[in-house]
Amino acid sequence: MRTMKYSLSEQTGDPAFGTPVYVFEAPVRIWHWVNALAITVLAVTGYLIANPLPSVGGEASDHFVMGNIRMIHFIAAYVFAIGFAVRIYWAIVGNRYSREIFYLPIWDPRFAVDLFRKACFYLFIHCRVTKFVGHNPLARTTMFFFVTLVGVFMIFTGFALYSEGLGQGSWADRLFGWVIPLLGGSKSVHNLHDLGMWLMITFVIIHVYMAIRDDIISRQSSVSAMISGWRLYKDERP
Repeated sequence: MRTMKYSLSEQTGDPAFGTPVYVFEAPVRIWHWVNALAITVLAVTGYLIANPLPSVGGEASDHFVMGNIRMIHFIAAYVFAIGFAVRIYWAIVGNRYSREIFYLPIWDPRFAVDLFRKACFYLFIHCRVTKFVGHNPLARTTMFFFVTLVGVFMIFTGFALYSEGLGQGSWADRLFGWVIPLLGGSKSVHNLHDLGMWLMITFVIIHVYMAIRDDIISRQSSVSAMISGWRLYKDERP
């Protein structure tokens, strides 16, 4: 598929209908799916760590299930954190759509208007569909809070808890140990880390619903765009 020019009204966010637009670059798409897998593993193993399986009799060395679950959790955490760092780098060197989830243009009154209109659309208050080349304002806002901000929070609190196992003076303790006293102690950090997990799970459920709904109702590719990188518009201009 050859690259095609497109028109975009900065006032309305209205792309040229029927014209494919290359939006999500390969590093962004790879990060998206690797991040989704890491979050899934972290959520499952994190839940089991917070609610351990029943103990089994016999030698502990013969039943290292929880130890393996913790190890898988730590590996997924490294993948999540390293992927997040790479994603920040690509936001700097990538196209303008790669930067959308890292800031909100709150100084632009059009953004607030489009955010309100998109919220009304998802709440079935009106049926008018405004199409956007990149993330729509509502998706962008939720991703900024639940992917970027909550993601950073989970990295900091997660490695702070990890530092307790590595011990004082470890790299994790030097970089993230300060988080524990700042947030009121180890138990408080555990609870906040668990809360962050449930916030991310809630976001994932809503995100999947909204992406599929956009594919069907808004008549523009959302799910396939994160696979191929191309945004397609299935309707002609009304």
